[in-house]
Amino acid sequence: MVDKINPIRETSDEARALARSLICNATFASIAVLEPETNHPLVSRIAVGTIEGKANEPFFLASDLSNHTKALLVDNRTSILFGEPPQKGDPLAFARVTIIGTVEKITRDHESYKERHAFWLSKHPKSQLYIDFGDFNFYALKVDRVLLNGGFGKAFEMLGKDLVE
Repeated sequence: MVDKINPIRETSDEARALARSLICNATFASIAVLEPETNHPLVSRIAVGTIEGKANEPFFLASDLSNHTKALLVDNRTSILFGEPPQKGDPLAFARVTIIGTVEKITRDHESYKERHAFWLSKHPKSQLYIDFGDFNFYALKVDRVLLNGGFGKAFEMLGKDLVE
């Protein structure tokens, strides 16, 4: 009988730095939620941001009318995939990171709302058209687990605290 080799590498400072970079430099990501009506997975594309490089505190702006927001209001568990492959080459050879956790709605009276609002407009200036609509809110992710694929043969499992510099 052949022993299987564990493909997960020991977490290194280099892996932590790569995960932080993928999250902090992202403009867009894919979010996965569970549809309340069917309990099936639903994936959507969202704009994302982090304030002052806080990779362990990513957030996004979403309309309450969107399917993914409706699902999150029923079950706030989610995962978000960061990492865009370049135009050339095998997309699976490039780094990406999935963060798993729960989201919290950031209301307009939340202590961090103004900072998030200003940051968001600096990173996503076209959102000026809708950011203040009543159905748009920020959602912050509390990161529990991190799955980093740093490219072929470079898999790492981490915790949210591994994203803190």
